[in-house]
Amino acid sequence: MEIIYHGHSCVQIVTNGKSLVIDPFLRGNELAVTKPEDIKTNAVLLTHGHTDHILDAPQVARDNDAPIVAVVELASYMEGKGLKTIGMNLGGTVDLDFAKATMIQAFHSSGITTDDGQTIYGGVPAGYIIRAEGLTVLHAGDTALFGDMKMIGERFDIDVAFLPIGDHFTMGPEDALVAAKWLSAKLVIPVHYNSFPIIRQDADAFAAKVQAQGQNAQVLAPGEKIELQAGSI
Repeated sequence: MEIIYHGHSCVQIVTNGKSLVIDPFLRGNELAVTKPEDIKTNAVLLTHGHTDHILDAPQVARDNDAPIVAVVELASYMEGKGLKTIGMNLGGTVDLDFAKATMIQAFHSSGITTDDGQTIYGGVPAGYIIRAEGLTVLHAGDTALFGDMKMIGERFDIDVAFLPIGDHFTMGPEDALVAAKWLSAKLVIPVHYNSFPIIRQDADAFAAKVQAQGQNAQVLAPGEKIELQAGSI
């Protein structure tokens, strides 16, 4: 399995000869080194309806003739744009043929801002558990710390966890440190930081604290990739 971090919360997982991309936000992120037209994928997964998570989803989905997987309200909005969609909800699992994606809880908000400044209800926010090639990858989405992370950590043998650390809009580094522990992830990778001044954080300092509590952590630069095999973490 190959995992590519495209900056902010955008993560691409390449597995079984195919790929999925989560929360494509490239044009609006000056730190991104990848353009929407560079993304080749078989599915687009969205955690919630905020612009910094869905901005490039329509283009990426349309360019690749790929379905958008999202909570039903957000999927319905994207379907109205003429896109293929797979609507689902918390607790459900979709089989993408090359990977399975389970939608998990996140504590945040979700609204789609239209071109005329109106906000449309985007359904509940979510995260994903992705399973393929004997590996389990968690993308927490935008979330605060919540107690049921312990349950998620008990139910799933999580190899990699992508956790937001930016603070202000999501949990900050200290809460993310607790989340990492509760989720019992073998490898923790921080996301959702430094894209805007208000969410600037020291990711290396966070990673050092994760390692100090007995877990592996790695900071990825936009465009950087890692390769994983079951049992190798």
